[in-house]
Amino acid sequence: MPDGVAANAQRVTRTQQIMERLGIDLLLIGPSSDFFYLTGRLMLPTERLVALIVPRRGRGTVVAPAIAAPLLSELRPALDVTALAETDSPVTHLGSLVREYGARTVAVNDDLWSGFLLDLQSQLASVRFARASSVLSEARRIKDTTELAALREAARRIDAVWEEFCATSTLTGKTELDVQRRLRDLIQTHGLEYVWCHVGAGPNSASALHEGTDRTIEPGDPVLIDYGGTYAGYFGDTCHTPVAGRAHPDFVRVYEIVRHAQEAAFQSARAGRSCEEVDQAARAVIAEQGYGDFFVHRVGHGIGISVHEDPYLIDGNQEPLESGMVFSAEPGIYIPGRWGVRIEDIIGIESGVTRRFNIVPHDLRCLP
Repeated sequence: MPDGVAANAQRVTRTQQIMERLGIDLLLIGPSSDFFYLTGRLMLPTERLVALIVPRRGRGTVVAPAIAAPLLSELRPALDVTALAETDSPVTHLGSLVREYGARTVAVNDDLWSGFLLDLQSQLASVRFARASSVLSEARRIKDTTELAALREAARRIDAVWEEFCATSTLTGKTELDVQRRLRDLIQTHGLEYVWCHVGAGPNSASALHEGTDRTIEPGDPVLIDYGGTYAGYFGDTCHTPVAGRAHPDFVRVYEIVRHAQEAAFQSARAGRSCEEVDQAARAVIAEQGYGDFFVHRVGHGIGISVHEDPYLIDGNQEPLESGMVFSAEPGIYIPGRWGVRIEDIIGIESGVTRRFNIVPHDLRCLP
């Protein structure tokens, strides 16, 4: 069995152990990051149903239209693959499979199209349906060695993009879209699949997810740059806030507050600490300086084959951090009409030790 297939088979086994504990008879997974996690295959959702069925015990099955079956042939050592003719009813076939498995509780992932689910529910009135996130978020939040290696490499390449951008780029006189295009090209040059790049300059940097416009960057403008890409299906994600030319002293002060808050998050992120403690550690630094009302989002999110996944570092989440978890630490201050600052690293806990996966310095960069 190829290494990749073997790794996915181990993930299926781990998932089945969680299903056993939670009393879930069957998982029904549509094309999604969950599907990729369990099969190693990325499939796009379309009007032709593709679904992975994982029973609590025994082999799983992928149901797919015949046109897509060749894309799934490498899964056969670990999973059965059922190819349906174009005129077959995939929902009817799924209903028959559920009955054959004798499933009373079926957990469905969030990405399965509602049309398929509603039609299936109408056929299976006696079956209880639940959300598969109760199973898969637990399985996916602890990364295996293959996943950790991919996430470290994604972060390394994301860092290389930033260093090359700073060494070769100017900001003053460029538009936000110019910066966005430059970073997109560098992301691809460094062997990552481009996913997004948010660029906001001057007052636009106070919008945490500003998409980028044809606004020209002026001297003294902070430029909030959040970008990401994937390596082997795993995300790299970072955010920096350089300045075009000379930084205003008020901005330098705010930047330093965020830098210290980011360091506080890193220092707090230790195995056994709760997710909310990490959020609180960063938030306290910002609140003590009078900017608490301008930190408008959680301090971090898990990352893997989804850019946002468990664990979420937010007040109220008392889940303890564990070895194998990988997440962002990204405090920010956003002052409407003036500017915003965010500094983001990806952090992982391996063998009980907390490490930064992104290692570029956080010193304020002033670019021409």
